[in-house]
Amino acid sequence: MIWSQVYDPFGSMWLSTIAAAIPVLVLLGAIGIFEIRAHIAAMLGLVTALAVAVFAFGMPAGKAGMAAVYGAGFGLMPIGWIILNVIFLYQLTNEKGEFDVLRHSIRGISDDRRMQVLFIAFSFGAFFEGAAGFGTPVAVT
Repeated sequence: MIWSQVYDPFGSMWLSTIAAAIPVLVLLGAIGIFEIRAHIAAMLGLVTALAVAVFAFGMPAGKAGMAAVYGAGFGLMPIGWIILNVIFLYQLTNEKGEFDVLRHSIRGISDDRRMQVLFIAFSFGAFFEGAAGFGTPVAVT
């Protein structure tokens, strides 16, 4: 079944944009205003996005569900891969004793823990982004 997306279901650019923004507002409102835990807020945003897609934009429910499954797989697979490799790299450096060398090197630059955190974040963030790309430093932290 082929479905063509309707970008302006209400005949008004403003109303259609507000309808499309509802899931984002639900997600951010749940996290920021109501202080709901992030994974629950994400589920609320997902349910809201599915409802808006089906009822406001006329997307078939089966297609909306499959799009949600595809999006979850597309988002979780790279993050899982990154985390798996970072855990492997951490355990490898820990067992070989290289982590102590790194700790000693950073401590040699400054004894201030705040500065050490900045050095680590800057250096490793640049290294991870250069080595793996697609937001790896954010996933690691």
